[in-house]
Amino acid sequence: MDLTKIIPIIGVLVALTNIIVQVLKKATWDKLPTNVLALVIAMLLCLVAGIAYCQVNAISITWYLVAALIVLGFLVAYAAMFGFDKLQEIMKWKKVDA
Repeated sequence: MDLTKIIPIIGVLVALTNIIVQVLKKATWDKLPTNVLALVIAMLLCLVAGIAYCQVNAISITWYLVAALIVLGFLVAYAAMFGFDKLQEIMKWKKVDA
């Protein structure tokens, strides 16, 4: 699998995380902070999507694959919580005056 397939999948996972969190936020407003809810949803989506991909393509599920899916869950949660604007702010190069 190359980056041309992985990047759109991550985008879809971020979008799904945002949608599900917005729907569930109304039900869990006082009980659970939104950032925790986003992290839980992102983890679940990444693990389910990764395991489903492995099942479809007959890939054995190993410990390092699960670890990679957990790291991906954190990345998806971060993107869902702070959005593209925050990511763009972090990636922005500082201009040095000459």
